[in-house]
Amino acid sequence: MSDVARILGFDVGERRVGIAVTDALGMAQPLITMGRSTQKEELRNIARLVRKHNVTAMVVGHPRNMDGTASAQTLKCEAYAAVLQEHFAMPVHLQDERLSSAEADAWLDARGYPRGAERKGLLDRVAAMVILQDWMDAQDGTNIAQSDAP
Repeated sequence: MSDVARILGFDVGERRVGIAVTDALGMAQPLITMGRSTQKEELRNIARLVRKHNVTAMVVGHPRNMDGTASAQTLKCEAYAAVLQEHFAMPVHLQDERLSSAEADAWLDARGYPRGAERKGLLDRVAAMVILQDWMDAQDGTNIAQSDAP
């Protein structure tokens, strides 16, 4: 187990959840892509990550339409964040994720990752990295312990 407190980031989709984690320097790194399953199974898998990485907070991507309005996926991600907060009793923050997939796609292109079926899972965890890093970049270090989850 790591002795440095870490933060997990989530890009929640219908079929997969991309997960990223902060490293020892506080920078977001892609971690895993988890296939969607039962809530119990997902929470068990996330609990393993929480223990392994000494996680003290989480950031969930908050999808909005380009005009800022909520969509059906917005409500699903808010509910996901609320479940995480209740289950893990730690701060869970919401982060605007507009254009995170496009940023993740560009990140993979810049590093020469080929397009194809395998790229989808990688794209999800890189999108989680973008979401987590965007949240980290927006912090002044004072509100990490407070939750934004509904």
